[in-house]
Amino acid sequence: MVANDDPTLWATFTPLLVLAALLYTRSPGSNYIFDEQEALLANPYVNGKDLGWLDVIRRDFWGLPPDRSIGSYRPLPNLVWRALWQLNQSPWLPHWVNVVVHSVNAALVGSFAFAVTRRRDLGWLTAGLFLVSAVLTEAVSGVVGLADVLGGLGVLAALHALRLPLWSMPLGVAGGILLALFSKESGIVGVPLLAWAALVTAPRLHEQRPLRLARAALALAAATAGLVTYVELRRRFFPVELPEPLRAPLSSTEPLVKQAVHEFQRWFQQPRLPSDPVNNPLIQAPTFELRAAGALRVYARGLGQVLFPWTLSGDYSMPAEPVPDAVIFPESVIGALGLVVPPLVGLACFASALRAERRGDPAAAGLRALVALGLLWFPIAYFPHSNIPVLLPTVRAERFWYLPVVGTSTVLGVIGLRLLERGAARGTRWAALIVGAFLSFQAGRARAHAVAYTNDLMFWDAMRRSTPRSAKAHLNYSVMVGARGRLEERVVSGSRAVELAPTWPMAHVYLGDALCRLQRPLEAWPHMKRGFALGPNESNLLALALQCLWDIRVPTEDGGEVRAIEAVREELVELAAAHPGTWLAYLAIDTLDNGEQHGGVDRKYRPRGYDEGPKQ
Repeated sequence: MVANDDPTLWATFTPLLVLAALLYTRSPGSNYIFDEQEALLANPYVNGKDLGWLDVIRRDFWGLPPDRSIGSYRPLPNLVWRALWQLNQSPWLPHWVNVVVHSVNAALVGSFAFAVTRRRDLGWLTAGLFLVSAVLTEAVSGVVGLADVLGGLGVLAALHALRLPLWSMPLGVAGGILLALFSKESGIVGVPLLAWAALVTAPRLHEQRPLRLARAALALAAATAGLVTYVELRRRFFPVELPEPLRAPLSSTEPLVKQAVHEFQRWFQQPRLPSDPVNNPLIQAPTFELRAAGALRVYARGLGQVLFPWTLSGDYSMPAEPVPDAVIFPESVIGALGLVVPPLVGLACFASALRAERRGDPAAAGLRALVALGLLWFPIAYFPHSNIPVLLPTVRAERFWYLPVVGTSTVLGVIGLRLLERGAARGTRWAALIVGAFLSFQAGRARAHAVAYTNDLMFWDAMRRSTPRSAKAHLNYSVMVGARGRLEERVVSGSRAVELAPTWPMAHVYLGDALCRLQRPLEAWPHMKRGFALGPNESNLLALALQCLWDIRVPTEDGGEVRAIEAVREELVELAAAHPGTWLAYLAIDTLDNGEQHGGVDRKYRPRGYDEGPKQ
């Protein structure tokens, strides 16, 4: 049995890969889903012909240059995708990289648990817990999750570098951090986590010469060196303009901590992140306290999904995670406790591990050290994604939990081991049934969520059912059914999106477009008009609606026909005049005046169609 083998990386990888393939593989006929549209299909670096391989260091995650960046600088995923694009332009092959790397990561988690505790059963259990954790399905089955799994690989490689001799360990740590950071910015959490890991595990990884403090200091220095190298390279090859609040130092009268954070942000020079309340409603929080309360609620719900993933979704957009009305409520309290209590308990476990070491009990010391590592790991690893230190483009995503689940898996592994030991001591099978049921439930939910990635229609159908208050999920589902000719169903789902997000221009325009395509342009016009007024500079939306109004004809009183755009000419001109200097003012008048020449909206302003590459 494999459980009788030491759970080293090489021993665990193959069975874990087989299990990962069974759980996370999506259909070979899958098309581009969700963010894969922009990250691969429309990414000019991945599939463009005018960019060289080395241009990867001058492009962001979406293939955009610094002056057009939307915040994510992740060269390594782009390199992988470009290489695979030469072989096959289907999303199925790139997603397989995620499956393989996830299997490697699970093997690394299990083998590290074994290295610290010398418990084979715990190593296998921890590896299995990480592999089947259903909340990670989005990162493994979605192609865009490559940034998360590669970032996890970098941090875990740096974690294993702590097992190296003192002279070579810093090189391994720095290299792992660089791999993590060039895959995803959240690899920055490795700086404190690796120092903590070195501190608590040194006596178990290096029994002859623990040198606990020296190893922790070297790990911290090496991880910091990796961070500095990454930032300086990014600043050189991908320079971005700082936002106004960061362009000058703070006054010397400000608190020192606030000054230090401000100077770090000035140095780190994070590319500008998009700000869209549809994707992150917390952007609209009137105070930091309400934003933090909403973020703590999101964290609490994420912890719940780690343990009991009853529902999983690729989208939690407006108004699924709204700004709370109060700072203190049950979920914000649970979230606060989830951030504060585990580290405090982890410190207590570390103190207990030290006592076990002094009394000569290495087995107990190893288990307690692993728990101490895990309890600090998951809240620290999650914190950059929490929307507390900085607002993110997305309010909540299950792939944010990829690194935190490393910590929860080690803690749950020790809990599961204790249950199994107690059950064996009492001669009962209840403990094995509980552990088996938990693993089976996680695996079942992971597979069910992975099935949603079969195609775009199944994906958004599953998302609107799992997150019924996500306007974007309903709207995207309406687009997918509409693309398959089911326009009446598109109207129903589009109407639900408008109901949920009445100030969202896209919802109104897309509903109008659906009605227009049903040959009901005059019924569509009020929705289009509302969308135009809400988003007068949304050029793609404007072009979409204006083109349909151009294409569809309506009967006249004399028995003839006229283009729908002519039937609403007066209102359209009035609306354009009310928004001077906007795309609405330009496109509306240009289409009315030059539509015959262009066949409607000038082609260079028409939006890219679904499943199309970048516009030339």
